[in-house]
Amino acid sequence: MKPIIKINFVDFWPGFKKEDNYFTNLLSDHYQIELTDKPDFLFFSVYGHEYTSYDCVRVFYTPEKKRPNFYECDFAFSFDYEDYGKRNFRLPNYVECAEPESLIKDNLDVNNVFSQKIKFCNFVVSNVNCKERIEFFKKLSMYKKVDSGGRVFNNVGGQVKDKLAFIKDYKFTIAFENCFSPGYTTEKLLEPMLCHSLPIYWGNPFVYRDFNTKSFINCHDFKNFDEVIERIIEIDNNDELYKKYLSEPYFNNTDSPYMDKEKILKQFAYIFSRKDKIRPVARTWKKIGFYS
Repeated sequence: MKPIIKINFVDFWPGFKKEDNYFTNLLSDHYQIELTDKPDFLFFSVYGHEYTSYDCVRVFYTPEKKRPNFYECDFAFSFDYEDYGKRNFRLPNYVECAEPESLIKDNLDVNNVFSQKIKFCNFVVSNVNCKERIEFFKKLSMYKKVDSGGRVFNNVGGQVKDKLAFIKDYKFTIAFENCFSPGYTTEKLLEPMLCHSLPIYWGNPFVYRDFNTKSFINCHDFKNFDEVIERIIEIDNNDELYKKYLSEPYFNNTDSPYMDKEKILKQFAYIFSRKDKIRPVARTWKKIGFYS
């Protein structure tokens, strides 16, 4: 019989479903999940402050660039590489985008994939605030037109409805994060990988810990954007070089250490085992006056 785990979710994004999400779907194969307003474990995110009304064990999860605050949570799943004494598990939000098996290239027909790349480069962005991303789009557009399917610099007649369907025909995809931040790698890198469109990546300087940087253009391997564009032009004009990138595995080993469900479940087992062995931080700080 599966162990019963009493949980709740608060402060997640609009449209988040407590009964159908990455965590409940992962855990339900191994635990009997009881969603309740009086949980033993509270999962909370960055879109509110309802978590402060709970004094049980708190588990923080962030899809945004926010580091865990262990005055507010007992455990965390975040972008941080540091485990803080087993209190944090690195779980980048790209984990929710794909099964690791979908990124394995063992049977990839490189020539067939290459034959389908009939367009140059795409850019699908709705956030105008990243100046590096804007600068790079403008610089690369001086070489060839970059098709923009998002709200920013849209030049394809409107926003695309299906991003993956849009980018699959392109040789390159500008895959810049919203900001520069160690550890912060999101779905922006995974989406072109799933379509075998060569990502031009910028954001996490340590992305090589997650993925094989020979399989995409990692801007952090270059001194500046001008050098990056020189490399793109070289690849664009050398079919064999492009195919070499396509043939490289996405992972440094057989898979990603951060997409390993067994390791994630092991961390959950550890968290659940601590329920009666720790005093939740919410009760600790409330007792000494941090919370009213």
